[in-house]
Amino acid sequence: MMISDVHVDVHTQPNRKRVGRGIGSGHGKTSGRGHKGASSRSGYKRHFGRTGGQMPLMRRIAKRGFNNRQFQLMIAEVNLAAIEVAFEAGAVLTPQILADKGLAKGRFEIVKILGNGDLTKAFTISAHRFSASAEQKILAAGGQVQKLEVHAAPSSAEAV
Repeated sequence: MMISDVHVDVHTQPNRKRVGRGIGSGHGKTSGRGHKGASSRSGYKRHFGRTGGQMPLMRRIAKRGFNNRQFQLMIAEVNLAAIEVAFEAGAVLTPQILADKGLAKGRFEIVKILGNGDLTKAFTISAHRFSASAEQKILAAGGQVQKLEVHAAPSSAEAV
């Protein structure tokens, strides 16, 4: 392949389909609409989920049960290996500092420190949760562990 051939036949805007332009075009006569029926007429609009006389899929599927997912806390996980690389020895780390550095990603209410990786520097880490191995490695490196309280939103019963 030559470098000059790379963009041959690459079109950002392909030609529109010209229907009803004779039998030789492949889109003549019925213009790709088939024969008769509602879908061949002008003004026809497909309705989402409509399956004719059959029970629609959305009504066939059972809608039972309850899911607590909407109430669960969003947890950001941070590994010790990432902390080791990102910070200097003796740093005081909070969930806000971890988020600013890009280690606690996305929306979260809780930060959990996981023990993946080795820790050679001493840190003072404030987080909501620590895995057992992470806590052990932080203390072994001469650091400190500070567990933060989880501030859950008040329930509707408490608000009344």
